Parts: sequence; C-alpha cells; structure tokens
Amino acid sequence: MTAILGISAFYHDSAAALVVDGKIIAAAQEERFSREKHDHRFPQRAIDYCLREAGLTPADLKFVGFYDKPITKFDRLLETYLAYAPAGYRSFRHALPLWLKQKLYLRREMNAGLAGQYKGRYVFTDHHESHAASAFFPSPFDEAAVITFDGVGEWSTTCWGTGRGNRVTLSHEIRFPHSLGLLYSAFTYYTGFKVNSGEYKVMGLAPYGEPRFKDLILEHLIDLKEDGSYRMDMSYFNYCQGLTMTGDKFHRLFGGPPRKPESLVTQREMDLAASIQAVTEEVMLRTARFVHTQTGMKNLVLAGGVALNCVGNGVILREGPFENLWIQPAAGDAGGALGTALFIWHQLLDNPRTPSPVDSQQGSLLGPQFSEEEIARQLDAMGAVYKTCASREELCEEVATLLAQEKVVGWCSGRMEFGPRALGSRSILGDPRSDKMQSVMNLKIKFRESFRPFAPCVLRNRVSEYFQMRPNEDSPYMLLVAPVREELRTAPGNGYAQAFGIEKLNYRRSTIPAITHVDYSARVQTVDEDRNPEFHRLLTRFYEKTGCAVLINTSFNVRGEPIICTPTDAYRCFQGTNMDVLVVGRKILLRENQPKVDESTRAKYLDQFKLD
Repeated sequence: MTAILGISAFYHDSAAALVVDGKIIAAAQEERFSREKHDHRFPQRAIDYCLREAGLTPADLKFVGFYDKPITKFDRLLETYLAYAPAGYRSFRHALPLWLKQKLYLRREMNAGLAGQYKGRYVFTDHHESHAASAFFPSPFDEAAVITFDGVGEWSTTCWGTGRGNRVTLSHEIRFPHSLGLLYSAFTYYTGFKVNSGEYKVMGLAPYGEPRFKDLILEHLIDLKEDGSYRMDMSYFNYCQGLTMTGDKFHRLFGGPPRKPESLVTQREMDLAASIQAVTEEVMLRTARFVHTQTGMKNLVLAGGVALNCVGNGVILREGPFENLWIQPAAGDAGGALGTALFIWHQLLDNPRTPSPVDSQQGSLLGPQFSEEEIARQLDAMGAVYKTCASREELCEEVATLLAQEKVVGWCSGRMEFGPRALGSRSILGDPRSDKMQSVMNLKIKFRESFRPFAPCVLRNRVSEYFQMRPNEDSPYMLLVAPVREELRTAPGNGYAQAFGIEKLNYRRSTIPAITHVDYSARVQTVDEDRNPEFHRLLTRFYEKTGCAVLINTSFNVRGEPIICTPTDAYRCFQGTNMDVLVVGRKILLRENQPKVDESTRAKYLDQFKLD
C-alpha cells in the first residue's frame, strides 16, 4: 500500500488530501473544521480527518507532498521588495514574521503536524504543477491540453501545456507581476469587496452593469495579445510594494477612490464589474484558442483560482475550439493538496493511469459523513426536535413535498464536498419557480447582498430542456454558466426598460425566476445517479411531483461562515436563520417544532459564524 498525503497551507484555503494506491480517499479544507473562513493555517484538522477516514496513522504514509516550493516563493518576494525598495518596506515588515516563523520551516511544521511519526520523504511540487495535476489526473481524458490561471504561485501566474497518460508537462508561462488573477483581484478590491474571497461577488455583479470601462482597461492596464499573452502597466497597481491592490494612478483613471466596504453598491461598481469580467473572458478565450492551435487536442482541463470564474469557463466551452472541458472542482489553492498527491503517485512514482469515463473525483464528495447514531447524539445535545424517516425513499418523498410548498430546506446528507461549491451534500434548497425565493433566501437566510444570484441544480438528462447546453452535458461541479433557454424566458413587463442595476431583480424573467440572473444566465450543476445518488433521488421526486427538474442549490452557510461540516453546524445555522426545514441524514426538523430562539440566542449563533 502506498499512501500519499498532500498539503496546501499558509496562503489561502489550507487543505489536505489523501491518495492511496492512486485512489482519492479523502480531501477537505481546514476552514470546515476550524469554522474560520479561508483558514490559511497549517491544516491540522483536515490532515487528522484524512488519516482517520482511511484508518491510517502518520507512520503509514509513504510520501507527504506540499503544493508549492516555499524557497522559490520567498525568492520572488525578496526580489520584488528589493525592486521596489524602499516603497515596499511596510508590506515586507508585515509579511516577514510569518515567513521566518513558519513558511521557511515547513519540514518542522509538517513533522509536528504528523506527531513526529512520519519518517518518509517530503516532496515540494511547483505550484502550477500542483494545479495542473489536480486538473488532469482526475479528469476523464487520456490526453488533454492544460491551462492554469491564478494570482501567483512561485513566479508563474498563467501556464499551459499538455497531459498525456500519467504525465503533465507545462511548457509555457506568464510570470509575476503580470497576472490575470491579480488584475481581477484589483477590481475586487476597488469595488469594495474582500480580495481572495469577494471575486465571485464581482462576477455576480457584472450582469447588472455595462462594460463601459473595458476599452480603458485594455488601453491602460493590460496589453493583451492575440495569443492570450499579456503584460500589465504596474504603475497603476500597488500589490508589489504595498498593502492594497490599487494605487492613486488607478483611482484617477477610474474617477475616484475604492468603494468603502459595506457602502451602497452603485451603477459605477456594476459597470466596473462588467468591464473586468469582459476583459477576463477575452483573456481566457484567446488563451484557449491559442493553446488549441498549439496542441491540436480536443479536450481541455483547467485549474487555478481563475478557473472558478464559471462565466469565463462557459464562454470557453461555447465559443472556444475544444470539444470537451473538465475543471477541477477545488480549482483554487485547496485543490493543490490533491494535485501534489496525484503528481507524486503518477509522475514521480511513474504509476499508470486509467481514466474513468466519468472522472475519478467521486463527485468531489470527499469530506466527512456521519452515522444516524452520531447525528442523533449531536442533535440531542442541542435540544433539537426531529423525526426519523424509516428509509431514504420516505425521506425524499417528504422533503420533495415540502420543497414544492416553497419551504426553504437545509440539506446535510452524506460526505461533505471538497471545494467552494455545495453540490448536494451541504446545501440549502428551494423551489426555483417562486418569484420571492431569491430575495427571501438572500436576505433572511444567507444574510448577504440582494444582488447575488442563486445557482440551479438540474437532472442531467433534462439539462438541455432548461439551458442552452448539449443533451446530457456534464456540469457536475457548478463551474459552467449557460443561458436559460429562450422558450422559458418571459417578458419582464412595464418599466423594465427604464430599470437599471439591481432594480432589474424586481421583474420576473423566466418560468424559473429564482435561478435566472438578469442577463438570463445560470450557473448550472447537473445531477446524476452515479456521483450523488441520494441527491439525485430527491431531485427526481421533486420533478415527479412538480414537472420541474430544477432546484435552487446554494451552499449551507451564512455570509462570512464556511460551509457547514457537522450536524451541530447544521443545527446552529438552522436556528440562526429563517430556514423552514432542516434535514440531517434521515432526520427531518421543522422550524415550528424547535425550541424558540430569541434574538439574543440568534445573535449568539450568528456571532459563532463570524459574520463580516
């Protein structure tokens, strides 16, 4: 037996992944256990879970891999600070203690995290190699072009190459400080959202605006070539030498300082979001087209944080030259833990690879699950009132009925998802046909901005009936955006032509309005029996009752909190919000039957979620 542990840590979304004899056994982000969103610390709890899931100890591990090369990354930081000295002193002073305390002593940190029991070899893979391995090795393809886009690894920010059999080769790169990911993050900062966590808000805000700044961005900020390569004018940015993303020259170009967080989002921010989204899509599409001409391959795999831009992914699939596209569900840094473990197994140890016709990611359901006995113990400890269904069939029948009555359902079932998306194991579900569901779920349950769209899950064999996608098009990881079919769209009514921005939310746009964004798009998750049979059973029962094969599927959390992990997390979130129903395992909890929650108790629950 060859057990390989992969680790990502100390930057963003620390995680651990375990591969045994080439099979993915477990993977999870540290934030799900610590309850600190985007936890960057050493992933001790995630490591402990992975080993526990496999019934192993650290002494059983043959290899431990880390997802980048810290010495090379430190070299990049020093070189950057020296290039901008003395302007970068504050940033240098801010970053140096963590490097001197932990990042330069990773073997010591990993030895401690493995209780001194691990005696094997540590492997440090290149950051973008980890991304590339996470994209290609679990994919269903024997060969594919590979593109990785992110903020920055050691030096690389964009790479491309090929994957064949058990080998990934990256042949071309764009290097720091020129970075599509950091360009997008600069606009995330400028529009008033948090860098490394608010980029998806910018993507969701973009359809409310017009890309009136696109030409300004292409003229001043980024010199984009036909092959997708680019250089940025660094005089507009501050991330090399300062503690902010943008500088005064950037602010003068766009007519003012950054929006203050939590202040009113105006049409200007919507237009900025639309503009940077349009530029990002153009870079992604040009890169994909060029890589296709160079490789001649029909398949493409993607990873890196920018690969979570599902609108851009959808553009590549619809307008690009590749026949098939597969994206690593944990495309950001967390996925690097999985990538480095698979890289060691296939590329370092030269073990053969036989692609699965679906993929080998197992629906990305790689986290903890809980027995009915454990669920009962946790719920009883919190005074919860519940009924236990005799079978999964009875459970799905009852929950489908509640959903059809426009009840909002918290759904905690099976193994937790690995990656940023809830895929039907830690989800909040609702009826997409409801006109009020988007605002109710955003404001009363998720406690987040009202402009944020919700994603649909749909039976895969029905996907082309609702969205402009091919019959049985596979999008299991909610990483593709597609238009709602024309025949399902409805005339928005009087006044819509004069509405702008968020006012457009007040108008019904389709027969499934709760998941139809203002540009008639939707972030689609297809559901099939192979990857998640329980969720497929529920959605099938809802379809049989209503004739609608679509549900709202949003992550089971509130704003500022990681997705739930345990039954205890689920109940706390349920009691702290206005959800109607909670389902944990085979147990159903109705709001009206629970102990009454006063405002002080509700506030205590929400405080535990670390709302920002």
